[in-house]
Amino acid sequence: MDPDSMGLSTPADVLQVATVLEDCVDQLVVLGKIMPVSYEGRPDADEIVGDEIGRIVDSQRQLEQQFSQLMTARQDTKFSGAIGKTNRLMQLDQDITAVSGGLKGSNQFFTRSLKQSPLTSDNLEKIQADRAFVESVMVEAQSELAVSGTFLSLLQSVLSEREKKANLQQTILREEEGRKRIKQLQRLKLEVRKEKEVEIQNRNEMIAHLKDQLQEMKAKTNMEGKYVKKNSEVQVFQTQKRCSMSEQALREELEALKVKIDEEVRVNGEIESFLKTHQRELEEKVEYWMEKYDKDVDAKQHELDVLKASKAQDLARLQELTKLYAEYEQVVVEDRIEKEKARRKAEQEAIELQCATKLQAWWRGVMVRKGLGPYKKGKKGKKGKKKSGKKGKKKKK
Repeated sequence: MDPDSMGLSTPADVLQVATVLEDCVDQLVVLGKIMPVSYEGRPDADEIVGDEIGRIVDSQRQLEQQFSQLMTARQDTKFSGAIGKTNRLMQLDQDITAVSGGLKGSNQFFTRSLKQSPLTSDNLEKIQADRAFVESVMVEAQSELAVSGTFLSLLQSVLSEREKKANLQQTILREEEGRKRIKQLQRLKLEVRKEKEVEIQNRNEMIAHLKDQLQEMKAKTNMEGKYVKKNSEVQVFQTQKRCSMSEQALREELEALKVKIDEEVRVNGEIESFLKTHQRELEEKVEYWMEKYDKDVDAKQHELDVLKASKAQDLARLQELTKLYAEYEQVVVEDRIEKEKARRKAEQEAIELQCATKLQAWWRGVMVRKGLGPYKKGKKGKKGKKKSGKKGKKKKK
């Protein structure tokens, strides 16, 4: 912004503005002198606060009554059949929206008033600080206006206050975000703490369970150790007993074996002498049988030679008889062939004779039926026929 544009056009305007600023400064000075530091300790402090809260409550009640009336009117209009129902509902909706907004603002103002009590010294000190700041800004602007006819200091103060307010707003936002983050972290901390407490409880239960198992295992181990010790002692005793019994049995067996060995030595001597005697007898028998074998071999060889000669004679005789048999067999075969031919010839002749007889009989029958040859038709023929018929009947009989 150009500084020259911030100046006033005429001295009269400068004077008017300076007069207004001077009046504002005087009022602020008077307000600072008459304004108490705090309402605390004053007898009428409760009455002041009560009146303020009463006014806020009364206004809020009025808004609530108005809101109830509007809702009732809207309900009645909705179910009625009057003309212009739509316009009336739209107007009622607008009124309800306005009243609900005022009610909401009144609630916020009432809540803020309850949070910030005018009885505390902090609010009044803040008001005094704001008044002193406005007073100093006005004085500075009045001096600048009287000297140069401009009020740049006022604009700079407003801009600096805006920057401070923006920085304060950012600080408040960061503080709120920090508080939200702190609340979130606190919730997370509580959740983690609960999880850890549950985990610790589970682990404590597991530790107690493991301790119980350890005690059971110790008791079981002690019992098993005692049992194993007693069992080992019993097994050692049984083993020693079995070993002593086995040792005694082996000693008895050793004595029996010694007696048996002596007996076996004696028996072996007797058997040896018997076998020697028997061997001599067997050697004599072997010599006898060898001589007998030689004699039998010679005799059998002679018999074999005789049998071979007899075999050669029988073989020659067999060949002669085989040749003679072949000749006789040839003669018999030829005789059989001749007889078969004669039989077939006789059968053929008999068949031919039978066929010739049948043929002659058939031919006679034909000649008789047709009257051929000596069987021509006539008296003689009839007589001959009668005779032949009688003969045929006799033959049939």
